[in-house]
Amino acid sequence: MNAPIRHVAFTIIAVFALLAVSATYLQAVAGPTYRDDPRNARLIAWRTGRERGTIVTSDGTVIARSDPSPEDQQLFQRSYPEEGTYAHTVGFTSVLFGSRGLEKARSSDLVSDRDSNISGVLNSLLGGDPRPRGLQLSLDHELQAKAEELLADQRGAIVALDPTTGAVLAMVSTPGFDPNGLVGAGAAPEGAELQADPDEPLRDRAINGSYPPGSTFKVITAAAALEAGIASPSTTFPDPIELELPGTTSTIRNFDEGVCADGAAVSLETAFIRSCNTTFAQIGMAVGADGLVATAEAFGFNEPIPFDLDVLTSRIPEAATFDTNPPAMAANAIGQRDVVATPLQMALVAAGIANDGEVMAPYVVAGVFRSDGTIESMTEPVVWRRAVSPATASVLRDLMERAVLSGTGRNASVPGIRIAGKTGTAEVSNSPPHAWFIGFGPVELEEGGRAIALAVIVEAGGEFSESATGGSVAAPMASELFQLYLSGS
Repeated sequence: MNAPIRHVAFTIIAVFALLAVSATYLQAVAGPTYRDDPRNARLIAWRTGRERGTIVTSDGTVIARSDPSPEDQQLFQRSYPEEGTYAHTVGFTSVLFGSRGLEKARSSDLVSDRDSNISGVLNSLLGGDPRPRGLQLSLDHELQAKAEELLADQRGAIVALDPTTGAVLAMVSTPGFDPNGLVGAGAAPEGAELQADPDEPLRDRAINGSYPPGSTFKVITAAAALEAGIASPSTTFPDPIELELPGTTSTIRNFDEGVCADGAAVSLETAFIRSCNTTFAQIGMAVGADGLVATAEAFGFNEPIPFDLDVLTSRIPEAATFDTNPPAMAANAIGQRDVVATPLQMALVAAGIANDGEVMAPYVVAGVFRSDGTIESMTEPVVWRRAVSPATASVLRDLMERAVLSGTGRNASVPGIRIAGKTGTAEVSNSPPHAWFIGFGPVELEEGGRAIALAVIVEAGGEFSESATGGSVAAPMASELFQLYLSGS
């Protein structure tokens, strides 16, 4: 072969190689981006017509389903019978706005193989069921509806879970929205209105709301002191009307701007029951940055929470940040300044204490079932981490129970049931305080018996505005949820 022919041959081979690489890139690398682009007409047709599996609650209430189109029985329309009650968790699948929530996260389970693509055809030829699978959630329908009713139009969130398994029993974020309004070709105006709403109804505050936890964080500060052996419930601390912070002219005061006890000395137990800032700021500085940060991280701060949906990571600064800044240490020890948490994270804190110091991995998808109703898989409870020792958890349970019996959490009590909890009133710049409550019941868990741990937050005090406290706003909501779930009334 002479040189010119060789050059032509090499050029042809190079061109074919370039075409092969380009085709591979477009299909394997860039393909999913083009495929999932909302402007893709084929994607719109695929989403509009494809059947998706049913989603039900723990008692079988249908909360998402696919209905055949009246015009064409081969096409399906997604609908959400409970409207906004499960909007954030279940999410939606929409031609114009894509997918969110479980509709997106568990799409591989929910999508039908009844189409002409290669995988669907092969699945049918090999004897597989082309019909979509469904999801059974751990959510308790009655509890979920009650949580939504309690929050009403206020901005906030409630997360309730079983502390022994991690199963999420209720997860509500308000204000909400009706996902039915985002399904179909005429959804553009409503979707645009929701996206422009300053109250952010599309944001799931339960898992993507980041808030200063306020005095609910004192549970972690107390845990750090107990774990380190620095204090016991009877250990006393100075009881000033205001705590002067070293190296600054700043001070920390209690909520009522008075002393915690008699102005001389106060025990850890009394300070916890009354939620005294001056005492817990002292405890935080005594524990030190390493101890406080390590304990917070043991409960899950600074790490992604393993969950069916993406969760914003709760944060506390690294210990080195506090080495030369004791005032910052003191402020973080009372749940202010730099520490921020999601409602799910704070529910896990309460759950870990209820469960002898072990934090279970949370989950909301309890099982996957086939189209004929048979169960394909069930979620098995898994220990995520040990937060504190059983001995420390026992002391904290007692302190939290006393806070409900005679302290700031009295409004969370339920007649005939031992409830434990901690209130929080988190100060926020240029806004009324956030009202918090975390807790659990019953205090002593019985094998096979019902148990619930929860976190309630109402942003900016809700209807109470500047006068809001965790005890006056969030604790009464918790009481109603405890009453409903533990006594059935």
